[in-house]
Amino acid sequence: MSGKKLNIILGSHAHVPSGSPESEYEYLYVNKMRPFVSNLYRYSNIQAVLHYSGVLLYWIERNHPEFFMLIEDMVSRKQIEILGGGFYEPMFPLIPPQDRIGQVELLTTYLRKHFGKRPLGCWIPFFAWEQHLAASFSASGMDYTFLSKDQFLQAGLSGEDLYYPCITEDQGKLIKIFPVSSQIEEELIHSSFTHVIDNFLNRTENEPGVLQDRTISIFPEKVLCSPEEAQEYAWNRFFEEVSLSGNIIETILPSKILKIKKTSKKASFPNSTSITDFSPRNFLIENCETNGIYSKMIFVNVLISQLRGDKSRKQNAREELWKAQDSCLFTPGNKKYGSDLRKTAYSSLLRAEKLSREKNKSISPLVNYDFDFDGNTEYLFQGALINCYIQLTGAGIFELDYLPKDWNYLDCGSFKCPGENTDKKRTAFADVILHPDTELTDIENKLSENARILFNEKFEAVTEDRKGKSCFFLPACDADVPFGSIEVNKCFLLKKDSLSVSYSLKNCGNENNKFIFFTEVDFSFAGIGEDYVRFYTVENGEKDIPAEKTLDKINILKILDVINEVQLIIKTEKEFSGSLIHVFNENQYQVSRIITFFPVNLDSGKTWTNEFNLKLSH
Repeated sequence: MSGKKLNIILGSHAHVPSGSPESEYEYLYVNKMRPFVSNLYRYSNIQAVLHYSGVLLYWIERNHPEFFMLIEDMVSRKQIEILGGGFYEPMFPLIPPQDRIGQVELLTTYLRKHFGKRPLGCWIPFFAWEQHLAASFSASGMDYTFLSKDQFLQAGLSGEDLYYPCITEDQGKLIKIFPVSSQIEEELIHSSFTHVIDNFLNRTENEPGVLQDRTISIFPEKVLCSPEEAQEYAWNRFFEEVSLSGNIIETILPSKILKIKKTSKKASFPNSTSITDFSPRNFLIENCETNGIYSKMIFVNVLISQLRGDKSRKQNAREELWKAQDSCLFTPGNKKYGSDLRKTAYSSLLRAEKLSREKNKSISPLVNYDFDFDGNTEYLFQGALINCYIQLTGAGIFELDYLPKDWNYLDCGSFKCPGENTDKKRTAFADVILHPDTELTDIENKLSENARILFNEKFEAVTEDRKGKSCFFLPACDADVPFGSIEVNKCFLLKKDSLSVSYSLKNCGNENNKFIFFTEVDFSFAGIGEDYVRFYTVENGEKDIPAEKTLDKINILKILDVINEVQLIIKTEKEFSGSLIHVFNENQYQVSRIITFFPVNLDSGKTWTNEFNLKLSH
């Protein structure tokens, strides 16, 4: 290491989450990866570190093998170091320790196989740090990683300590951490490399410490580029300026710095990320869709851990689980492909769950378990073909899996719940008691104030049948509550390929009660339109008629999921009217709402009953 130059660790990072369209991979390759690596290859005097997720490398290997040849050549001439990390770019703080180590080892094996060298350092997506990660990375054989300069400041470091790697520890396991300058990365978008480095040297010349042996790390997403200029030329100019700045800077590899700098200051880093005011754990609390995937991930992890004897099957199940741990699922800003990413994650989790079910061993059809970690028990029906998860709030179904197709039909997004500030996960068989004069168009987007919103009320579990039946009860309540004199019994029966939901509404008041009983059944498909899903009403039990938005006096609604080749049939004991509404979020399809309306007239002490039957087949 020269004593007269500023040392720069120059790096590149890229990832495309599973479930993204092919065009996203190609765009990233053409506009970021290829311009950086092909120009770096031409400047053999410039050293750099590269981190590309295993998901992305796997795609590159099959679509652009020539790219691997460039990397292999630069590795052999010791021009680059390749960073390891999690194969599926996970949100490390949120996943179990064995998954952290497993994901890192999977990418390590892949890199060693293709490039002949084991990585020494690892990449942390979004620099999402918790102190216990030190032990997992050390156990995975990683010597170093990177966090932002702001995170160094949060750890109490200052002055010259912001330009050197420090050491951190957990459970006696150590790892070195290099600071990354996001400020310089941002400046490179608007100014030339020469100008940025000159400004940096001028800013820091009066700081305490010895300037000339300091190190800065940068992983620029973009560099200065005019609107009419191709990325290829912008990166070529960047590397040309780096090469011509050899009198004041030296690009260097992290492993070389660690060999020369034998001692490092010790620090402990608070829980933090590179995103301002963002916490992955708080994001789970605030985002019910993300928390649903997290909850399923933890549940499936438990199932896999219980699998005994078949090591190969267990490993295959874990790798399917890892695909659902992508960090992009657990951060804001993924709304463009949010629904596609969630559906890909659920499909992986369901494949992992199926692998975790031991052959020739029966599963418990009903499990009582706090699935979403809210302090309340959920009721998980597990069939050979169908999973049906029920929560006490509203006695609604919050997950409905059709296992032959690895599809969760209740990955439906969220909505703003009446009377609450937070978003609420959509459920199937969400019920409301409405004023008898309510028009269907009145409640498509907003429920009236004089309604009793049953899906917000907490039911009691009253009976359980381990063969697949469970009943829930909601008592009559305060007279000040609209339709508070109505008590509700709601029973679920899961059979091999069908689910029955029966209702019993009793008027416990002293006067006649007229109302509309509203039940909403939500399903989410791969998209909307004839190529994705088709809806039919059935006339006289035989003829299929394409369903319109308004449903008028029907008993059967037939749905053809074109992509999954699944038929869903909803039958009701009593005739209903209603509507079919498709919901979008930022122009992205989320869910199809099936709204059913039943007029009810109940004298004191009388009971109204109805039954839904949902059958799935392929």
